Amino acid sequence: MANREIIKMGNPILRQSAVLLTKEEILAEETQNLIKEMREIMKEAEGIGLAAPQIGISKHLAIIEIAEDSKRYPEKDPTRLMIFINPQITVIDEATQGFWEGCLSVPGLRGFVKRPRKIRIDYLNENAEEISIIAEDFLATVFQHEIDHLNGILYVDKITDMTLFSYNEEYVKFHIEEGDSFEQ
Repeated sequence: MANREIIKMGNPILRQSAVLLTKEEILAEETQNLIKEMREIMKEAEGIGLAAPQIGISKHLAIIEIAEDSKRYPEKDPTRLMIFINPQITVIDEATQGFWEGCLSVPGLRGFVKRPRKIRIDYLNENAEEISIIAEDFLATVFQHEIDHLNGILYVDKITDMTLFSYNEEYVKFHIEEGDSFEQ
């Protein structure tokens, strides 16, 4: 069981830009243990992404994993565990798409957010190796959401139509699409 807890909106750490890590810091046992702990916390919370600031650690580090048996996003394609450190986003397709986003640091709420549909992410992995990947559609949204955390931004800051910001219970009653599934 992880020692740290997920911090909630209102905690000032969530509004700070996180500190970049050196290659030496990435390879240090402390960071490697932090990555393991973050994965454990994310799984316990049934999340699909977690940034270090969400557990009170101001480091430019986040993880994503969409399990095949994801309760929150069962209709989405599974994605293996991805650890990204010091990520930089380049927008490849200016076209936007919208998804109802939730956040472990903003529990019980969902909001409709439009983001670029296709992006490139350049980052360092847990071995301090340079990686560049292309993400599109839902995965692009997940990356952007987590990287926003590293820059002190929450998804609620990106909602442009506040009529599309809802408690989960109301989201299920009034906003969920036919065929979509949702579990709190």
